[in-house]
Amino acid sequence: MIDASHVKEHMEVKGADGRHVGVVDRVEGGRIKLTKSDPASGGTHHYVDLGFVDSIEGGAVNLSASAEEIRRTWQ
Repeated sequence: MIDASHVKEHMEVKGADGRHVGVVDRVEGGRIKLTKSDPASGGTHHYVDLGFVDSIEGGAVNLSASAEEIRRTWQ
């Protein structure tokens, strides 16, 4: 698992397919809380388990699952 201290506010979160998932609000209890102001969020805070984080490169959090797979965990 990635060191949570490397996940910073305002970083883009991308699925394994390179598609936009959201923007980091903060890390809470082993999960990344995404901003609700990002258009991809639908006006709601969503969470991504840190276990999905594959890498952090170029100021973005890259996940090991596709954007669609991550969105399915929100429901």
